[in-house]
Amino acid sequence: MITYEWLYWLAGAFFAVWAILSLRDQRFGNAAFWGILSGSFFLGSHLSDLANGILVLALVGIAGLGGLNRSDPETTTLVERESLSGKLGNKLFFPALIVPITAVAGTLLYNYTPLSETGLFEARRETLILFGIGVVIALVAAMVWLKPPALAPAEEGRRLIDSIGWAAILPQMLAALGAVFALAGVGDIIGGLAGSAIPEGSVLLTVVVFALGMALFTMIMGNAFAAFPVVAAAIGIPLLVETYGGNPAVIGAVGMLAGFCGTLLTPMAANFNIVPAALLELKDQNAVIRQQVGTAVPLWVCNVVIIYVGAFLLWN
Repeated sequence: MITYEWLYWLAGAFFAVWAILSLRDQRFGNAAFWGILSGSFFLGSHLSDLANGILVLALVGIAGLGGLNRSDPETTTLVERESLSGKLGNKLFFPALIVPITAVAGTLLYNYTPLSETGLFEARRETLILFGIGVVIALVAAMVWLKPPALAPAEEGRRLIDSIGWAAILPQMLAALGAVFALAGVGDIIGGLAGSAIPEGSVLLTVVVFALGMALFTMIMGNAFAAFPVVAAAIGIPLLVETYGGNPAVIGAVGMLAGFCGTLLTPMAANFNIVPAALLELKDQNAVIRQQVGTAVPLWVCNVVIIYVGAFLLWN
């Protein structure tokens, strides 16, 4: 059976390659950072919470002390890339399309044919596993089609990951922090405050508070994955689902989208909003956020309407 852990091994292999290449170039800080991260993907499921916590602190220490630097590996020149782009045009996107096609078509084929009885994939992980398989297929297809040097994917990947730096793993860190907050009972505290402030029986107002809480907490934490366990435990589950009988699927899915509206509005989402500004060498590091306000606010309003209509009016 192909399990979810295989994806961790695949990611760990990529980080291990980047660590080795960084070590070859004597970029010891980068090598240590990506090497430790690789170890966490390979062994994290088998280590204690304390050991995993030490790995996280090591990553924070390396990044905090400025141990990560942008690399400049030898790849194709700008002239070569422009020539290849002009020759192939939009055909260059074909390998990228392999990934979603494999994930979607593969999931449908697996779940609605006798293949589901084979037990090939871990239950409820089929789409994620097939997504990873799609990445491998796309990589192989691109290598066969374009015939680049053998190390080209690794070197280009390292160039990109080093440009992003520590922010590349920020979503993972924040998601873990959200789980810690939930275990610490932060959701119960927020739920108590929200329950005393919201008039009893006011479903629409509760939906607004839930969506607003997702957006605001995401702006504070930088990622909706960190906000969701806290806000869901505080308002989503006890009030919207258990008290008012809302559709949990709609509340959960669209609630995350409301949180992502907050992602568009905060510098805390550095990997989405600050890193692009840095890569584009913009003078205003908040330029990306300013452009996204006009999308985020109307989209948040739409999410409130969808939750109220889809989870309550149509559900009940």
